[in-house]
Amino acid sequence: MSKAFSSEVDAGSREENASKQKSEYDVAVVGGGLLGSAIAWGLGRLGKSVAVLDEGDLTKRASRANFALVWVQSKGLGMPAYTVWTVRASEAWGRLASELKQQTGLDVSLQQNGGFHLTLGDGEFGQRAELVKRMHNQTGAADYKMEMLSASEVKKSLPLIGPEVSGGSYCPLDGHVNSLRTFRAFHTGFRAFGIDYFPERPVSAINKSGGEFRLTTPKGELRAAKIVLAAGNANQTLAPMVGLHAPMGPTRGQIVVTERTMPFLPHPLTTIRQTDEGTVMIGDSKEDELDDRALKHSVSAVMADRAQRMFPHLSRLNVVRSWAGIRVMPQDGFPIYDQSETHPGAFVACCHSGVTLASNHAFEIARMVAAGALEPELVGAFSASRFGAAGAANNSGY
Repeated sequence: MSKAFSSEVDAGSREENASKQKSEYDVAVVGGGLLGSAIAWGLGRLGKSVAVLDEGDLTKRASRANFALVWVQSKGLGMPAYTVWTVRASEAWGRLASELKQQTGLDVSLQQNGGFHLTLGDGEFGQRAELVKRMHNQTGAADYKMEMLSASEVKKSLPLIGPEVSGGSYCPLDGHVNSLRTFRAFHTGFRAFGIDYFPERPVSAINKSGGEFRLTTPKGELRAAKIVLAAGNANQTLAPMVGLHAPMGPTRGQIVVTERTMPFLPHPLTTIRQTDEGTVMIGDSKEDELDDRALKHSVSAVMADRAQRMFPHLSRLNVVRSWAGIRVMPQDGFPIYDQSETHPGAFVACCHSGVTLASNHAFEIARMVAAGALEPELVGAFSASRFGAAGAANNSGY
């Protein structure tokens, strides 16, 4: 049974009425970032009563560090099943964008006309060509038509590239969205579906009793028949509470945003994209440290330098914003989807590509959770059992 919030009820009154709200749900989703929001929205779409337990706005959530790409190329080297899963997500993104707009009126600005990974110099071109070859040679991988293009071929689509660009790879399934608007659309959809969103409710303990899960938070206990752990890097601590395993290896990334400029980038790049508002986002760093309070200007300088070598006119633009964020990252870079044998009804979901895979989470993972079991093919490919008892990483790329 679900209790819908009216549009007039603000966060304050929700807190005041918390004691009056129901404490029994079909599903409790732990984590209100893009991953948890997509799954919760999908469950609400199926008519399930859902509670989302989230941390506060100051949480080090991956949504702060995402680059908003719907990206297929180069994903899945070492795990062919991931290429299939990613292509499936890419092909379903148009449906997700359409349903969100129809429900909420919000256009997430999906642009999906192919994406590029540009190379500088012959050495980088050769390395990228070798990666493309290895991707295509994987048995069981999806055919996502990733191909190498010369600089002259790239210039037909991206006429403002600089003289140092030696070419690059192209995939017609790639694209990007407005990720903040996507996040807002999911949460707007919560209200329409009667999903209860509880901020500042980090879960500290999970127990199962009498056929239901009891989740302990600083503001009281919540009960649900099923739970989905979608709390990013915190899953590593939460998963063992229900007999699951989620070995994580988070990283830090930096993003630089320029002032608005003329439309010049009709296709997103791995490291550069022009937003629907006209700004340019630059972001391709990967750092092992987990302190996001200060920027490393030396890292930002390298990112900016590569960007202006690819598109020389970017050197004339002012930087208006830059920040660092902590990225969710399973130890081997590939998603983890699992269900508990010791605590039936408990599921865990971890992934690096929360934007790309949002459609799969909303339509496929939600459907499986609602049915009470993940499909064998999914568990076979993405179970944390691949790490072994010690949770050792296999160091494959994502």
